[in-house]
This record gives sequence, structure tokens and C-alpha cells, in this order.
Amino acid sequence: MTDVPEFPEVSPRSGPPRAVLFDLDGVLLDTEPLYTQATEAVIGRFGKCYGWDLKRHTMGRDARVSARFILETLDIPLTPDEFLRERAPILDALLADSPVFPGVEELLLELLERRVPIAVATSSDRRLFELKTKPHAFFGSFPVIVCGDDPRVTAKKPAPDIFLAAAKDLGVSPAECVVLEDSPAGVEAALAAAMRVVALPDPAMDRSLYSGAHRILGDRTALTLAALLS
Repeated sequence: MTDVPEFPEVSPRSGPPRAVLFDLDGVLLDTEPLYTQATEAVIGRFGKCYGWDLKRHTMGRDARVSARFILETLDIPLTPDEFLRERAPILDALLADSPVFPGVEELLLELLERRVPIAVATSSDRRLFELKTKPHAFFGSFPVIVCGDDPRVTAKKPAPDIFLAAAKDLGVSPAECVVLEDSPAGVEAALAAAMRVVALPDPAMDRSLYSGAHRILGDRTALTLAALLS
């Protein structure tokens, strides 16, 4: 699907957004393949595979909810807690070397130079966030980081809690925010928060799952200031 040229209005406020909220996995860090690898390491011993037909339903969601969906769909005799405990050391080892997507640091620098308020809003808990971002000093430039275990987040994506908390911490209204997301659940959450949303789906994802987004970027070369702030 090609880039949608304009945002529809989501509130009485007109004009471009003035704050940018970033999802973490699949947007700033190229970690989704690592989650796939760790998940397959567990379910593989049951002769099962974790393909995009399953992953599209679990991306961006609460870890326990996603685990339950995977186990029930594939008929694997583990509880969600057992699955998560078995996967945890595998995932930790992989995420300790989480790669940054090309162009991310340059884009953030441009936003900071223009004094655009920015935040990270991720379903990952704080421990995992720290693990993934430890090698990357530029995360210290974010004035606001809201993780999934923040006490204000009573429900994770597709609920709007994470994005609303990030906007509050930045001191901006939801209508002034644009969210950059790679998952359908994240797009739903941003829309539920009455924010504008730019989708950056993996090439393997069905674009129709992002039909609610105000803009869909076909590839990362389209991720520019104009795409976020126009």
C-alpha cells in the first residue's frame, strides 16, 4: 500500500502534530526477528512453527496474552508462565545485542534540533527496555519513556494507556501527538488515544491490517520529518 497523503482530523485542533511518540520494537530497534527466534526455540521442540499468520496477532501486545494465544492456537502443553520462563533466558541473550534500524539516530537528531517533543511508548517492561537499549546511548536523549509495567498502564496495547501516559509526561494533548507504530495493536492503541498514527509495517505483514492508520509507509526510506510532522 502506498503512502496516504494526508491525515484526517482526529480532534478539533488543526495543523500538524507537535510531538512524536515512538514504539520501540520494530520501529527504533530491529528486534522482532529476535522475538521470533526465541519463540521458535521453545515451540520448536513440540514440532511447531511461529509464522506471520500467528505473529500478526501477538505483536505489540501483553506478553502473557500473546503467549496464551500462541499456545492455544498451536495446541502446545505449556502454561503461559511456563512458556515465558523457558523463553526468558533465550530472549535475554538475543536482546542484549538489539540492533538499531538504519536512519533512526539521524531522524531523532533532526527532531531534537527542531525541539520537537519525543517519547518512547513500549509494551516492554522496564527491565527489558533497559536490556535492549543499553548499547545505544542515544536513548538518553528521550525526555519521556513509558514502559508496559508503568503503574499508570492498567491495560496494554491495543488499549491507549501507554500513549496517554507518554503524552501527559510530555505536557501535550493527545491531539498534538503522532505515533509511529509497526503493529496492528499499536495502531489501534494510538487511535483509541485519539492520536494520529503513522504505520511502518514489516514487509511480510498484510497492509489491510493497518487500514485505520492515517499514513502507511511502504519502507523505511519514507520515514522522514515530513512523514511525521505534516
